[in-house]
Amino acid sequence: MRYFIQLSYDGTNYHGWQIQDNAGSVQEVVEDALQIAVREKVGLVGAGRTDAGVHAAFYIAHFDSELETLANEKTVFKLNCLLPDDIAVQKIFQVRPEAHARFDATYREYKYYISSRKDPFAFNYADRENRILDLEKMNEAAQTLFDYGDFTSFSKLGSDVKTNNCVIHKAFWEEKGDLLVFTIRADRFLRNMVRAIVGTLLEVGLGKKSVQDFRVVIEKKDRSSAGASVVAKGLFLVDIGYPDTIGKCGNVEM
Repeated sequence: MRYFIQLSYDGTNYHGWQIQDNAGSVQEVVEDALQIAVREKVGLVGAGRTDAGVHAAFYIAHFDSELETLANEKTVFKLNCLLPDDIAVQKIFQVRPEAHARFDATYREYKYYISSRKDPFAFNYADRENRILDLEKMNEAAQTLFDYGDFTSFSKLGSDVKTNNCVIHKAFWEEKGDLLVFTIRADRFLRNMVRAIVGTLLEVGLGKKSVQDFRVVIEKKDRSSAGASVVAKGLFLVDIGYPDTIGKCGNVEM
């Protein structure tokens, strides 16, 4: 049986989702708890990587098990008892045998949070920027992302990927009280892409780059032409989309 597991995590104490040598990961912790809960060796396949320190309000992984009774609140409760406080499981549901948490995802959506004032309760979950930002110019520059497909300029150097092409579905800034929030959705993301885009858009907001300069950055396809990546703690994966036919019964509500 193949199952999807929906979870969320605070990435502060982890080196990202994916298992790594000599570094704690969310995947490793969840796999260990899952194997205790179901009493069999289980390997998780995640919807994608998140970098060290990045959070996920919504994350999906899949695993296979011979047991047919795991998609219930009892299993979720057992897992949450085993998991540390910074990782929580919301749901487990059975899907089609060929369903894939990563390859079947149609989009991912991230939000990046910036606080305009010192806030001890936002310290681990938002970057801080006291300078005045031109939000209108930042949104104007963000809209230019829809005109391009190759985002090499925002990709971490040395990334092992076949293509740097992505399709952007949405990208905008909004003010929410003392927070400035950037929302971006795409079919896929390159490593460090969102943080590099945010860092470059901040340069536009500070008047260091014009909207046309932002276009030139993308067109150069050169990481050194873009701005510095912002810190990881302000970045949240908030949504992942899947076809409504992925469930065993033809529809899965997430």
